[in-house]
Amino acid sequence: MPYGPHQTTFPTPSPGWTQFLEAVRYRGVYPTRARAEEAVRLVLAGLGRQLDGNHRAALAARLPAEAARLLTRETPDTTALTGQELVADLAARTGASLATTRWDTGSVLTVVAELAGPVLLERLLDRLPPGHALLFGRAELSQPAA
Repeated sequence: MPYGPHQTTFPTPSPGWTQFLEAVRYRGVYPTRARAEEAVRLVLAGLGRQLDGNHRAALAARLPAEAARLLTRETPDTTALTGQELVADLAARTGASLATTRWDTGSVLTVVAELAGPVLLERLLDRLPPGHALLFGRAELSQPAA
């Protein structure tokens, strides 16, 4: 069953690749599935470079097989990027504008957040530098100064 305007969650915990792409297409209001797939490939590769092995494996287990391969085939970077730096890095890799890349990143990662579930998503956000919560569609609260 495709992801549609009246459906807010996936029909199964691990939807197929086509359903995943359709969810991103709907969320990002992309005109074609191919355009959604471009965004997915870019963003999952970038996220894969930001996560260590255990966290990548836990997230990959919640994604369709093709999405899991995109996430896990990248070697983790030695320098963790903030959310803003991640968007800038992805924009530089494609030549797209920061605004377009931010849209793509949010469109993909909000769908990923639904598949990850709240517990795993919290674990991921605890490991990532500041600025990623907003990309996953979550509020990012700052810690009070000590």
